[in-house]
Amino acid sequence: MPETEGQLVRCATESLALKYRVVLGWLEELTGEPVEVIHIVGGGSKNTLLNQMTADACQRPVVAGPVEATALGNLLVQVRASREVGSLGQMRDVIRKSSEVERFEPTGSSAWTEAAGRFEKLQRAS
Repeated sequence: MPETEGQLVRCATESLALKYRVVLGWLEELTGEPVEVIHIVGGGSKNTLLNQMTADACQRPVVAGPVEATALGNLLVQVRASREVGSLGQMRDVIRKSSEVERFEPTGSSAWTEAAGRFEKLQRAS
């Protein structure tokens, strides 16, 4: 049980990263396709601890950003409707060229595999 504020935050971020791992497994199983990179957009992309934990727990690179993904998406849909941008690919190019993203690489720690086993047991118990 977390006893301090820091331990509570760490418990929450580790739990989120491990839940992402579970959901990633479900997505790959349902689609039959591997997910090679995890994209985190919006305000959550600013949480570097969670982004690194996600990369480690999921053993996939995480690309974080853009922070204002919703506003950019809305704007680009309007631009596409006005025929200033012709395709989804072009819209993605505009976002890549106009936004900062940060990449987090998995560290390869086996501790996350052990944690995932404990997390799975906890989920089954609840």
